[in-house]
Amino acid sequence: MFIRTQSNGSRTYLLIVDNERVDGKVKQRVLLRLGRLDELLANGQLDSLLQSLGRFSEKLAVLGAHAEGDSITTRSVRIGPAPIFERLWQACSIDTVLTSLLEGRRFEFSVERAIFLTVLHRLFARGSDRAAEKWKNNYAIEGVADLELHHLYRAMAWLGEPLPKDQQDGATPFASLTNKDRIEEALFQRRRDRFSDLEMVFFDTTSIYFEGEGGKTIGQRGHSKDHRPDRKQMVVGMVLDRKGNPVCSELWPGNTADVKSLVPIMERLQSRFGIGSVSIVADRGMIGAETLAEVERRKWSYILGVRMRSSTEARAVVARAGRYAEVHPKSDDRDGPSPLKVKEVWVEDARRYVVCVNEDQATKDRHDREAVVASLRDALRKGDKSLVGNKGYRKYLRAGGKQFAVDEDKIEEEARYDGKWVLTTNMDLPASEVALKYKQLWMVEDVFRSMKSLLDTRPIYHKCDETIRGHVFCSFLALLLRKELDDRLARKRWKLEWADVICDLDNLVEMEIAIRGKSYVFRGQAPGVAAKVFQAVGVALPPVLRSC
Repeated sequence: MFIRTQSNGSRTYLLIVDNERVDGKVKQRVLLRLGRLDELLANGQLDSLLQSLGRFSEKLAVLGAHAEGDSITTRSVRIGPAPIFERLWQACSIDTVLTSLLEGRRFEFSVERAIFLTVLHRLFARGSDRAAEKWKNNYAIEGVADLELHHLYRAMAWLGEPLPKDQQDGATPFASLTNKDRIEEALFQRRRDRFSDLEMVFFDTTSIYFEGEGGKTIGQRGHSKDHRPDRKQMVVGMVLDRKGNPVCSELWPGNTADVKSLVPIMERLQSRFGIGSVSIVADRGMIGAETLAEVERRKWSYILGVRMRSSTEARAVVARAGRYAEVHPKSDDRDGPSPLKVKEVWVEDARRYVVCVNEDQATKDRHDREAVVASLRDALRKGDKSLVGNKGYRKYLRAGGKQFAVDEDKIEEEARYDGKWVLTTNMDLPASEVALKYKQLWMVEDVFRSMKSLLDTRPIYHKCDETIRGHVFCSFLALLLRKELDDRLARKRWKLEWADVICDLDNLVEMEIAIRGKSYVFRGQAPGVAAKVFQAVGVALPPVLRSC
């Protein structure tokens, strides 16, 4: 039943009609003719009718009263984050795994809820774990109302708690196995393809510095990738599978060298994760000659990035003549793959290299260098020797007599590397596939950027190794949830900015209002992309209005 208009010459009439099916066809049946629309509007009868009908619709009455300011708001909470990431939490089986591992442990609070709260807070807010306790008061999150700060700390400590000595098989030389390792292994087993034995894994490390002492053993001084040698730090290693899913993380003391980390983590993948054949994709800087020899001895397959400027052989490989094969042509499509050409080079018929070039990157490298050199020439004309401290300038400076000069040979040498990178591999894959597999390693770099900035792992104020490990592992779990959400959005072919997703979910609110002694819950409009996120995850938006 609905209202429609009917025109007759210059006059418009208002009708109440409904649809009925006659002989298989839908026809409209006029139930009541209300009169001429202009007369109904002029004498106010239409407004009176609608107001009278509104008395029989509680929803319209409440919304009307609220719009006119006749309601009292008793509370307001944000409802977007929890239902979305609760569904993803369950889809990834994190709740099931945690509950299983906690069986038999008698905590007086829900450790699973404390971990979920910490992970959700890590996704939506900046700040340490201390802030999560107060942050939750503004959000509708099931099962967290009674959690206090010491509960969150105890949950972090449980995540980083070392396993008994008889369960340390497969531990790396740098850290004991902990509860977080058992969680990673259980989550992987639930996700892996049971019929596939070959796994292509991507591995990289970064460092995270501490505001305080950094625990009893894990905080050490080492090579800081954050450029903070004044701070103690820890080393974080991350393994991703071929689809970009985080598989496991390793947390080591800050003085652990990258070249020592690869073999132990691959051993863990084989012994603890049950992976029979391992193919490694990593940066060459992570693997020294001794480690590479060990990798070869174990007959592991690998694709490694090579440091072109510091390797004589790599420089010779770049300079060697040869025809490039086009993998992806240059395109004006912004969403298309980057242009890519590859060239295969063998050295002494024993070592295989693949030289890759991206023409767009080559153009950018050339323009950047020309801008730096032009600025340097202008500065040198002013005789400013303080420019030596500028790393961008210093690269192209040459000391000559009483003043510095531009190193023309260095400029020519750097031009050879524009847009290029070199890989070495012992795999039988075509050169184009080797290049594309290595490009997937950049996913790991994106993960670390998310862990450090978007998920805001820092600052870390914890003083115990156990709570530090738990703190960082919550970022690992947050990354799992983000990847699951990204995959679901991709299946819908929706390209949504992560910042918009977080902001719009965070701004979805509901209010409890009181009207004439009765309480109602009123949901605000779903802002921006929030409705799409709910649809992608398969969660229904709460009704606009409900009584309570």
